[in-house]
Amino acid sequence: MTQPSTSLPPQVAIIGGGPAGLMAAEVLSQAGIKVDLYDGMPSVGRKFLLAGVGGMNITHSEAYPAFLSRYAERAPQIAPLLRSFGANALCQWIHDLGIETFVGSSGRVFPTDMKAAPLLRAWLKRLRDAGVVIHTRHRWLGWDHNGDLRVDSPEGEKTVQPDATLLALGGGSWSRLGSDGAWMLALEQRGVELAPLQPSNCGFEVQAWSELMVSKFAGSPLKNIAIGLNDDVPRLGECVITATGIEGSLIYALSAPIREAINQHGSATVHLDLLPGKPVDKIQSALSKPRGSRSMSKHLHSQLGLDGVKAALLRELTPANYFTDPALLAKAIKALPLTLVKNRPLDEAISSAGGVMFESLDERLMLKQLPGVFCAGEMLDWEAPTGGYLLTACFASGRAAGLGMVEWLKRKC
Repeated sequence: MTQPSTSLPPQVAIIGGGPAGLMAAEVLSQAGIKVDLYDGMPSVGRKFLLAGVGGMNITHSEAYPAFLSRYAERAPQIAPLLRSFGANALCQWIHDLGIETFVGSSGRVFPTDMKAAPLLRAWLKRLRDAGVVIHTRHRWLGWDHNGDLRVDSPEGEKTVQPDATLLALGGGSWSRLGSDGAWMLALEQRGVELAPLQPSNCGFEVQAWSELMVSKFAGSPLKNIAIGLNDDVPRLGECVITATGIEGSLIYALSAPIREAINQHGSATVHLDLLPGKPVDKIQSALSKPRGSRSMSKHLHSQLGLDGVKAALLRELTPANYFTDPALLAKAIKALPLTLVKNRPLDEAISSAGGVMFESLDERLMLKQLPGVFCAGEMLDWEAPTGGYLLTACFASGRAAGLGMVEWLKRKC
């Protein structure tokens, strides 16, 4: 790292044009620091824009204690970031860009037009007006033997000598949008402590569905169900049957413990409550009613409204003798065991776990092994469910890293 000039403002390099990198760029430029932002893609914010497809869920309105709990074992490290820039501050920041927000019925917060593109356009204009220079199609390659940044550009490889560097390179999912985890090797070679990248908010595979499940029900939504893992209280929601297993918001919410169970034991068994609104005794009573000449399928439909993909799952996962015993069948309907054996590939996941461990960073998010090099965003070792928690922590960590860089550069002057 070169020493900051006493006559010129410090110059920093930000590697990565997602929410974390852009937020740090805003903080630094407001402090009068010259910012060059490099991104390997033809435009910045690509994964951010993808997150806005179907509705830009920017954050969540739930109370802070519950909000913080979504970060599980990394809550202690995320807490100071959220205290400085949490959901309310993020909403105010969006409003300052001229974008209004509203709270949906689930507590999720959205821009009023539900789109990411207008927000990103307004933000990029603010950054460029503040003097931030954005270099697209510039891919970071690591460091050379002098400690300078190596950058592959349309004009060929070049070196950059900033006064400080922020790495905000994303995790390992959706590599076609730029988050490919290739940065892991460069940091590992520098002695930075890393946790392996793993899929988060992902789907899972079963050993094998029957041909009927694949041909008739792959892609079918499972609505108004509850899923539990181990002794945890089942969560209400919905998910989707796939050709290889199951995915969707309800499964994403449980993806971390399911993944860890598979890592430890080779499989994880979740229990599906197909009728969460009905107690088991009421279900047993309905099943015990005479069905006469009606088939069991028609009996399930007429007495419980159980048909379609739910009825198919019940057949798929329940021993045949259960269908002659109302007590056993009722218990199966309330806790249908589904064994998952494998997560879907990392590149399909919404986000990733693993990356730069917080133990490698100081309180400013600067790498202890590499003074002057900061990290933020999804490349840090944390994970959270969908619902606005991922984006909020990315924004918050980018802001914290930007403030940390400002402080560090002032001390260097």
